[in-house]
Amino acid sequence: MNVRKLITASLALVTAAGLLAACGDDGGGSSGGSGGTATIQVGSQYEPQNLDNTAGGGQGVTEALNGNVYEGLFKLTDTGTVEPLLAKSNKVSDDGLTYTFTLQPDVKFHSGKALTSADVKAGIERVTADNSKSSRKSNLEVVKSIATPDDATVVVTLSSRSISFIYNLSYVWIVNSQAKDYTTTADGTGPYKLGQWKRGSTLTLTKFDGYWGTPAKNAGVVFHYFTDATALNNALLTNAVDVVTSEQSPDALAQFSNNSSYKITNGKSTTKLLLAFNDKVAPFDKVEVRQAVSRAIDDKKLLNSIWGDYGTPIGSMVPPTDPWYEDLTTVNAYDPASAKQLLARAGLPNGFSFTLDTPNYDPHPTAATFLKSELAKVGITVTINTITADQWYTKVYQKHDFTATMQEHVNDRDVVFYGNPDFYFGYDNKQVTTEINQAEQAKTADGQTALLKQANKTIAEQAASDWLYLYPQIVVASAKLSGYPVNGLNAQFFAYGIVKS
Repeated sequence: MNVRKLITASLALVTAAGLLAACGDDGGGSSGGSGGTATIQVGSQYEPQNLDNTAGGGQGVTEALNGNVYEGLFKLTDTGTVEPLLAKSNKVSDDGLTYTFTLQPDVKFHSGKALTSADVKAGIERVTADNSKSSRKSNLEVVKSIATPDDATVVVTLSSRSISFIYNLSYVWIVNSQAKDYTTTADGTGPYKLGQWKRGSTLTLTKFDGYWGTPAKNAGVVFHYFTDATALNNALLTNAVDVVTSEQSPDALAQFSNNSSYKITNGKSTTKLLLAFNDKVAPFDKVEVRQAVSRAIDDKKLLNSIWGDYGTPIGSMVPPTDPWYEDLTTVNAYDPASAKQLLARAGLPNGFSFTLDTPNYDPHPTAATFLKSELAKVGITVTINTITADQWYTKVYQKHDFTATMQEHVNDRDVVFYGNPDFYFGYDNKQVTTEINQAEQAKTADGQTALLKQANKTIAEQAASDWLYLYPQIVVASAKLSGYPVNGLNAQFFAYGIVKS
């Protein structure tokens, strides 16, 4: 969640947050220099709430720190593959329950402390802790024990097979186990160390000279935070920033598309905008009602009204980058006449009323107004309740005190959330839960894929939520820049490969 990405790294879900920051100003440092001496100025609308990806830091903490300051045993690349990082090697027992990892040698944290197996254990346990808000907490509950027989070896024993275990470890930051404050300071093993964080303005990363791997190709990075997309675009036009990580104002693209000084990329996104029902609360505890609402909304028209020619219709929680994707956009597609029939079948021939808890940042207010208009055509009255990201996290995500809401889910492979009846949208289908659990314990990727396709089809047919559209991932950069990520999977933005000519 984010706030644009709630669920991203921090919340268990939803990043609930990603509250937008106040506004960018100068920042620290100029974009002077080129090649290895350049400091890259990055424009973003996603300032972290804090610097801890297990404490509700939001999408912004992943964007700025994941892979740049903190590293994991494994890395999810910008193309979606998982590669070893701090794990030099790993072995899996024949029963699939024991993983033995050997760490890369000569790795040090920015503080100078050497990386040991105790730090890996601490990193995993921070994600699985009772107070953790990590989006992957539930996925790692399969961890039964962690042993550290020596400084370079970690042995993890699982309570059951987990075909996604290595993938899920790519979400786990390896932290200095001796650190005391993870929310305002950072001590990772990545190519950059944390510089100064001016809340509401900038966050600076500087090249770490003691990095164990391939050094960053620039001298550092300054993230500039904006709450207003126009101000962010103006910063790019005036060279105050070199690149915008995720363009949120498609109307502004024309000023860059016909200008040789800039490059626009339209990458692969994993961020879905959901109309999430509380499936445990009337009237959305009835499948027919959820199907009716889904069929009453013209998702393509909504997408076009907000993103123009960008973005993608999506008929389920699964984006095309997931191995178990299939096109389900025809399931519960736009059909107002059918929606009215379903309402009548559900005993609501005259419609009904409900409150839609709507985050106060774009594009939610605009989308909520559109939904209200669409649903009125089939007799459904919507009251829009505008709330902040913090309020959303407490009211909706934690307390489940809502009837319906809107939210962005940024992670890939997150259809598994529908296998957990205690997740905030409360979808409870025992067959689906069984299929998702069996998929996780599958011995082959093909077996996992087949089961998740089956589960996802049921989830879509029962309209557990209405997946309004898949966001575009538009990066706009100075033509002088190269080496930046274009897909932004899970809101990552690896900056170490960026070169400025």
